[in-house]
Amino acid sequence: MTDLNTPGIHSCDHWIEHPQGRIFARSWTPPGAAGNPRPQSPIVLFHDSLGCVELWRDFPAALSAATGRRVLAYDRLGFGRSDPRRDLPALDFVADEAASYFPIVREQLGIGRFVAFGHSVGGGMAVNCAAAFGAECEVLITESAQVFPEERTLSSIAEAKEQFRDDTQLKRLERYHGDKARWVVDAWTESWLHPEFAAWTLEGVLPRVTSPVLAIHGIHDEYGTTTHPEMIGNLSSGPSRVEILPDTYHVPHRERPAVVLNLVAEFLDSIG
Repeated sequence: MTDLNTPGIHSCDHWIEHPQGRIFARSWTPPGAAGNPRPQSPIVLFHDSLGCVELWRDFPAALSAATGRRVLAYDRLGFGRSDPRRDLPALDFVADEAASYFPIVREQLGIGRFVAFGHSVGGGMAVNCAAAFGAECEVLITESAQVFPEERTLSSIAEAKEQFRDDTQLKRLERYHGDKARWVVDAWTESWLHPEFAAWTLEGVLPRVTSPVLAIHGIHDEYGTTTHPEMIGNLSSGPSRVEILPDTYHVPHRERPAVVLNLVAEFLDSIG
């Protein structure tokens, strides 16, 4: 179907069969991309801890229009329209997305080389995918990503946990996750606030990222200081660019969409 907010962009829904359940995905394709004999690598979006395809809103279509590339997003298992999960994720869930889930998504959607774009914890998952797939990952883009459980990160998550005791807050999330909403909140808060998760870090993964890296971060991000994008830029092995956005919090693509779209389009153009 054609995206009404971004004329010319065609969107299509997909279902991926995984041993643990079905995974929902959506793609956005710009005019002419489908018939291009040498298509550019698609951009794969990895959502945040409470996110899903629908919560990207109109950003994927706008990203497709701005870059001329196909854009794909999927609901991790347990989120959005994907099948529910019975148990909370193990504490290695960030790395496990690259090991157990994205390979199957990639295979069934026919994704070869790709651009990994991850928001918040999705940024950590994108880092792991870039490290795992090497040259197959053309570019890594992180937005508001965390490299380790910083005190600011944990205190904001603890505050959010208290807020979600209010059924009104949970009902807002149910619009996107249905009866999985409570599981989504618990998967986020109980993982990050678990005492053993304090040892989690991307420091050992980032040096294995050889692709060019664009790390975007809001100066007022309530879930992490600028230490995180700086570490992403400094520890990754490929060329990197760090962009700290003024007057911006945790969701730059929603708060300052034009700026983020321009940064991404310019960066992709610069690496040819």
